[in-house]
Amino acid sequence: MRTANRRREFFKGARDTLPLVIGAVPFGIIFGTLSGSCGLSAAGTMAMSLLVFAGSAQFIAMGLVGAGTLWPMIVVTTFVVNFRHMLYTATLRNHLRRLPRLWQIILAFGLTDETFAVTVGRYRQPDDSPDKHWYQLGSAVFMYVNWNLCTLIGLVAGRLLQGVGSWGLDFAMVAAFIAMVLPYLKDRPNYCAVIVAGAGALLFNGLPHKIGLMLAALAGVAAGLAADMLAARFSPPVTEREG
Repeated sequence: MRTANRRREFFKGARDTLPLVIGAVPFGIIFGTLSGSCGLSAAGTMAMSLLVFAGSAQFIAMGLVGAGTLWPMIVVTTFVVNFRHMLYTATLRNHLRRLPRLWQIILAFGLTDETFAVTVGRYRQPDDSPDKHWYQLGSAVFMYVNWNLCTLIGLVAGRLLQGVGSWGLDFAMVAAFIAMVLPYLKDRPNYCAVIVAGAGALLFNGLPHKIGLMLAALAGVAAGLAADMLAARFSPPVTEREG
């Protein structure tokens, strides 16, 4: 019975991630296609997808490698870009703290934006299933296999086709991120967070090493928290109705 429930959670996590996986397909192919022109070998490109497994950080690192940036700057820049994962883990901490350390390491490695987007909703569902972490594992494994397969396809395509990187396929990843955000636009704090973060991304776009993205994310979080605190302060108190 427990094994069947774990299997059900695993495949449900993979199934719910499918729309976001489709959006990530062009992103992975473009990464593999452009890697050669930026000075990465085929082995180095695959090693990055297998061991780093972080789309935005990989693209930024690839660009910095192509520009001849010193490796300490590459490490610091990718760390800043991935700092948002600290927010993800803070959100999921109470759900994962009871798991063995090996489980925590595996799930932390596979915690992409897409997996977080679907998994946080599953953890918040009111049922008392003890195997929700298998749902997260299913999502993470699906994303991992897809990302590495698409990287491999991109490597092959980059050597067979000319000008694939100029086809504009990377817009699909933008659409995927929009699809992840929309379900959370249900109240004023979330709207404030999205609007401020979007405005900040445009305002800080010219800053070096993608630091503007982190500043925009922090500004969005601050705006959302401020809106939530104001809503709690000025909302009318809830009183019990007299029976």
